[in-house]
Amino acid sequence: MKTFTLDEAQSLLPVLESLLKRAIDGKLAVEEVESGLSDLARRIYISGGMRVDSASVAKQRAELEDQLKLVRESVAEIDAIGVQVKDLDAGLLDFPCRLDDLTVLLCWRMGEPSIEYWHTVESGFQGRQPIDERFRRRSTSGGRPN
Repeated sequence: MKTFTLDEAQSLLPVLESLLKRAIDGKLAVEEVESGLSDLARRIYISGGMRVDSASVAKQRAELEDQLKLVRESVAEIDAIGVQVKDLDAGLLDFPCRLDDLTVLLCWRMGEPSIEYWHTVESGFQGRQPIDERFRRRSTSGGRPN
């Protein structure tokens, strides 16, 4: 598993934020198309059948597939960098990081100006703690002795 220093993780935020925004926007588009198709199915069921514009439905299904592909690709790109998408709805990302002999997770949520929190693997988001000097020392020294 790839690990990041605070500085490395921080430097990736612009590209990750762009990928995350693309994934979130795609997910919202998927939900909108699914809602429209679900409403259509419900109207067909309630009315006992009806004339349907099959070209329009096919176009909606194609849009759904395109947006799903966009979401999957965006999340895969984030994953390939070594960053974990924890909650797409909340825009929550975790960066594995070594702290002493322990792997912890630097935690960032869409809209936060920088990475300011971390948590253990076990505690998750609920266990977020503010970044402290241990992380900043490691980042500025590059993890090497002075």
